[in-house]
Amino acid sequence: MGAFFSKQVERRKLVTSQKQALSTRLSASGETFPGSEHRPADRMRWMAELGPSRVRVHQVVWPGTHDSATNKIGIPFVTRPFAQCQSLSVYEQLATGTRLIDVRVQKERRVCHDVLTTYPVDVVLDDVKRFLGETESEVVILEIRTEFGHEDPPEFDKFLVEQLGEHLIPQDEAVFHKTIAQLLPRRVICVWKPRKSPVPKPGERLWNTGLLRGNWIDTDLPETKFESNLKFLGLQPPVADRRFFYRVGNTVTPQADNPVLCVKPVTRRIRGYARLFIAEVFAKGLGDKLQVFSTDFIDGDFVDACAGVTKARVEGTA
Repeated sequence: MGAFFSKQVERRKLVTSQKQALSTRLSASGETFPGSEHRPADRMRWMAELGPSRVRVHQVVWPGTHDSATNKIGIPFVTRPFAQCQSLSVYEQLATGTRLIDVRVQKERRVCHDVLTTYPVDVVLDDVKRFLGETESEVVILEIRTEFGHEDPPEFDKFLVEQLGEHLIPQDEAVFHKTIAQLLPRRVICVWKPRKSPVPKPGERLWNTGLLRGNWIDTDLPETKFESNLKFLGLQPPVADRRFFYRVGNTVTPQADNPVLCVKPVTRRIRGYARLFIAEVFAKGLGDKLQVFSTDFIDGDFVDACAGVTKARVEGTA
């Protein structure tokens, strides 16, 4: 028992020291990067503000959410704090400026996070279609995957095409160099990641798992995750040469061997350093590699940072 408590004390010290290290880095280097002063007049239509005929897909820094459809998961005040990664509905996230949605499903087509389930995936698709109906030039990446440990929903690829058909942008590497205007009226890149079912092929209306990549490390240590994000981003080709989306997750996750298991206080350790991360990306000469940037509990400032870099790229100042 004594060894257990000693280990927990050391873990808490490590977490505290890493939080302090990020705070020190922020004080030393600040949060300035190309486009950092930009604030969209209307976050719901921030892509349209930049000009659909000017913005190419590879130039966009896509603000994304992690475990996007967990706003109502579990039982309030009982199991929800251990699995909830967003407090807003998918529609509210899109209206706030989110442009990549990450959804996990299980066999019955219900959204889930690990063992907990919530509403049917139809709720997510209805939210996406509502948003598309209220905007004209916003493009959304919708990632849907079968959650680890669960079975694929039967014929789910057909279901997605039936639900989103008219909005779907077919899988095609040429998309990365097209402008948003050239994609219209289609506005959804839907990435389907089954566990065992056949994956979508080039030319089909859904995109396969290899076209949305990332290097996720499962840790609750904020500086460890921050440094890992920088390391793996640095190994990627520039966005102009890339034929896949690459995601960086500005998140840390609760660990079973740590007494703090609720998502919000754990992810808060890194959540406020998104702008610092972008600033360091540019300071290290990696500004041409940032593409998808995701977070828990997304807010307008996070969206503004991504939109600002996108604007700077379009204007040739990044």
